[in-house]
Amino acid sequence: MTLFTSDPAVLVLEDGSRYAGRAYGAQGTTVGEVVFATGMTGYQETLTDPSYAGQIVLQTAPHIGNTGMNSEDPESGRIWVAGYIVRDPSRVVSNWRAEESLDDALERDGIVGISGIDTRAVTRRIRAEGSMRGGVFSGSAATLHPDEQLRLVRQAPQMAGQNLSADVSVPAATVTPAQGERIGNLAVLDLGVKQATVDNLAARGFEVHVLPQDVTIDELRAIEPVAVFYSNGPGDPAASDDHVALLRAVLDERLPFFGICFGNQLLGRALGLDTYKLPFGHRGINQPVLDKATGRVEITAHNHGFAVDAPVEGVFESPHGYGRIEVSHVGLNDQVVEGLRALDIPAFSVQYHPEAAAGPHDANYLFDRFRDLVVATLETNKNA
Repeated sequence: MTLFTSDPAVLVLEDGSRYAGRAYGAQGTTVGEVVFATGMTGYQETLTDPSYAGQIVLQTAPHIGNTGMNSEDPESGRIWVAGYIVRDPSRVVSNWRAEESLDDALERDGIVGISGIDTRAVTRRIRAEGSMRGGVFSGSAATLHPDEQLRLVRQAPQMAGQNLSADVSVPAATVTPAQGERIGNLAVLDLGVKQATVDNLAARGFEVHVLPQDVTIDELRAIEPVAVFYSNGPGDPAASDDHVALLRAVLDERLPFFGICFGNQLLGRALGLDTYKLPFGHRGINQPVLDKATGRVEITAHNHGFAVDAPVEGVFESPHGYGRIEVSHVGLNDQVVEGLRALDIPAFSVQYHPEAAAGPHDANYLFDRFRDLVVATLETNKNA
């Protein structure tokens, strides 16, 4: 395990606020959108979630790193966060599954971090002012003039308007065999898919074809899918016109569809709805969501800074002609749309993460709901 450094580091937000601390992980300069995640565990899944590309993640839990890192839990092949902010990094790794320390993993993947700052104060500022661009400057970069550090932060791109799918998607298709009774081929558009999602879909009998984000409708048809799935991912859904056009072609063919997180936002756009940026987003594994169909409240895992603009109550018509739509799930903290369900075509989506490898598992039933939808659609088509 790497001994902790006393080298200086500073977090600079675009409003000019500064927080001095110690270097953590790799040293140097990084910029991105500063967001906070409220989970008390599951930091390895957070760090390796491609949805966090371009973001500097602040952990609100004060003590991070005590369970180390292992080769079984990553959601992808690397750490994706642009930077990392913690208050008290653990000096000891004490878990039987640990294979390396968190700080060693951060340094190996070149992730610039900072520790020893008042993370509660930063969280409160973001909650009050909204997500902001920020920069972590450590080692020699910490000695840059404050005006130069602030200039570097303010010239970083805003998250709004960014299309990051090409940065996180697979370069070529991959296939994961179905487990148990095989239903058929499932086309998964990789916008930043997590390994736990692939595992859950394969466990429901789908042969999972993870496809690059720039796949065409003809290439998608070529695998003869029984259904289509859009994954989570980073970026602004308003900047993903090609993905929306592809999804509209899927909906036109009445292929069953399930989308999560970014996929929920893209379904909203395909149906003719708008999306908007949340003030500071939802990130963590303790978000309460109401399933309107059952009245059940689920504790769920979230990672999104954008949301769909739709009426929470009642049934409404799709502006793009896909029939009746309803909001199926609602966030109880702020009444944000957390799910959509089409009533006249086989399509639904949720804004949160039913795969949630680090927990909670309240929403895992949604994979079963998708399987049932596909099986029912296949049976209907067979009897038509």
